[in-house]
Amino acid sequence: HDHSHEQYELVGVLGTIIEFINAMFLNGCRNNDIIMLKSLRRVSVITSSSKFAQINRRLLSKWSPATLGTFRLPDIDNEPMKSYPPASEDRVKLQNAIKELINDAPVEIPVFVNGKMIYTGKVAEQRNPSDHISILAKYHEANPSVVEEAIEGALAIKPIWEAYPIADRSAIFLKAADLAAGKYRYKLLAATMLGQGKNAWQAEIDAAAETIDFWRFNVKYAHEMYQQQPIKNSPGVWNRVEYRPLDGFVYAISPFNFTAIGANLPSAPALLGNVVLHKPSAGAILSNWVIMEILREAGLPDGVIQFIPGPAQQITEQILKSPDFTSLHFTGSTEVFRKLWKDIGNNINNYKSYPRIVGETGGKNFHVIHESANVTNAVNQTIRGAFEYQGQKCSACSRVYVPDKLWEEFRSDLLQKHATINVGPVDDFSNFLGPVINANAFEKIKSYIEWAEQDSESEILAGGTYDDSKGYFVQPTIIVTKNPKSRTIVEEIFGPVLTIYVYKTDEYEQILDVVDKTSSYALTGSIFAQDRAAILLAQSKLRHSSGNFYINDKSTGAIVGQQPFGGSRASGTNDKAGSINLLYRFSSMRTIKENFINIDDYYYPSNLI
Repeated sequence: HDHSHEQYELVGVLGTIIEFINAMFLNGCRNNDIIMLKSLRRVSVITSSSKFAQINRRLLSKWSPATLGTFRLPDIDNEPMKSYPPASEDRVKLQNAIKELINDAPVEIPVFVNGKMIYTGKVAEQRNPSDHISILAKYHEANPSVVEEAIEGALAIKPIWEAYPIADRSAIFLKAADLAAGKYRYKLLAATMLGQGKNAWQAEIDAAAETIDFWRFNVKYAHEMYQQQPIKNSPGVWNRVEYRPLDGFVYAISPFNFTAIGANLPSAPALLGNVVLHKPSAGAILSNWVIMEILREAGLPDGVIQFIPGPAQQITEQILKSPDFTSLHFTGSTEVFRKLWKDIGNNINNYKSYPRIVGETGGKNFHVIHESANVTNAVNQTIRGAFEYQGQKCSACSRVYVPDKLWEEFRSDLLQKHATINVGPVDDFSNFLGPVINANAFEKIKSYIEWAEQDSESEILAGGTYDDSKGYFVQPTIIVTKNPKSRTIVEEIFGPVLTIYVYKTDEYEQILDVVDKTSSYALTGSIFAQDRAAILLAQSKLRHSSGNFYINDKSTGAIVGQQPFGGSRASGTNDKAGSINLLYRFSSMRTIKENFINIDDYYYPSNLI
């Protein structure tokens, strides 16, 4: 009864340290980061405003190891893409992975929070869009208590994670890239093909190559960013800059159409020491779960990225009410992004910091054909740009402007090649197009085709048919319109529907103005011309019409490290995925000035008389 207050504090500290050590040795350090940090927080509470606070500081310092060198990264380059030709070893391995996934279906996928697999009992399904009675995965949906646990756990691990040296954080994502390139490649592709309706090549360039490139190049860019330091120091002064993670947690919302985006949206902020709550798309649950498996095997500490599938509106409303929400990393529809921005604005007085909002949304992407263009190239690039992955790329070409001088040649070649396009299930490697993602997408695309059939100014040149009896299949559809403001040339359809407007050859400059003003989007666009003056004019006139501008190439296919990707206007914040610019958005700089020379007085010479 006569023990001093400080003695009671010491007993509390020692008890917590014993619990801390037991957790380490009985269960292993990695899986108990959350437990250990909560223990440290209790130490902090017990010892606040006392001399025993130094114990807390010493314990925390154990999780901030010294960096004993300036490390050189391994050489970073784009992942070579496999082509899966007939009878090749790669095709056989991929086909086996597809069969294995079908045999294992439905895969049960939990919420994954703080290293725990949580089975909430509220279950939704991901179906195979090539065969919509086939259930690929059953996933548990996060409820409010689980979301709250995810927020608390992420914030608890954050001091430990941000204290990791950049070399150690980098090593995790470089290892993840190697795992995706090797051990998990075919599983990741199979999940993307069956779950998201991609053929082998489209899955390869996305789920394998782009995912790997994001993980490797983000590491390269992070190291380059950290090296940006003040170039001038006054005598007796050392100036330096720290690149801190944001003060709170990042909320990542990823789409169905790119597995690589499901990898990059949470991992780019995490690389910089941020903690992330990731809500994957219902249409990409299986592939995104494989991404989570890869990151766990690569050594990502539990709690750094929380995997919380579930009802988007409910989860998002809860997250945006948290004062610790500090950034949104989003890819999806323009309508949803605008609502999120508005909701964040309405909650602005509740946040500790002004949230960083990073988003990439839709597009109404164009190909402009000049009279000097190589028609064969323009046709082939247009077919690829418009119909690859069923037109479900954000960058897909959906409007084409052809001069009347070239129209007959362009039309003939286009229709001839269109007739050779195969549409069907993705496990049949001969199919160029697979299914659209779900019934809602199918019905939306169908409604535009039906509208064009009734429109007096529109003509369906090819395609125009659809069938959802087994899978959600839409034939690639080509529409010619006499109206440059036609509904199908203005509105985003997000399907294999291409609208062509034929312009007068001598009105090339005017048609560039039409291209610029027709759509509210500004994501991607292409000019096809051999005449350099025509190219220069298009570059100037269409300066703000697209964030990615292509010359004699299709509007799709940006490669990490080569073409940073993103658009402006209604297409997003143009922060450029696959570039150093994106990483700056998830970093908060702190300037440090250290003075080595003491001053003898406070007077300045100008104060002397």
